[in-house]
Amino acid sequence: MRRPDSDEVKQVIVIDTSLGMSKGKLAAQACHASVNAYKKAPEKVQEAWDRSGSKKIVLEKGEVDFAELMQKAERLNIPRYEVCDAGLTELEPGTVTALGLGPEKTSKVDKVTSEMKLLK
Repeated sequence: MRRPDSDEVKQVIVIDTSLGMSKGKLAAQACHASVNAYKKAPEKVQEAWDRSGSKKIVLEKGEVDFAELMQKAERLNIPRYEVCDAGLTELEPGTVTALGLGPEKTSKVDKVTSEMKLLK
């Protein structure tokens, strides 16, 4: 397995799979998390991410609490966005469905998410 370069930039999307969202709903929530976290990143990080292929990793929330992930990301100054559903289709209004982290240096993002499992 290739080790990430210290300047590599990525984004991680964390999805709460326990909510039983349809595949389409899950995809939409991941998109909300990605776009809105990207908007919060500094322009130079956005540019580096865009130039490097816009790497995205999608993970399952598992037993981790979204608030805990947000706090860790905030301490590391990682751009972040928590998706709260509007409640128009499958979920109750305000249900937290996804979290976008980054784009940011891989080494920083991994400090928050390295123990989490890939969404399959």
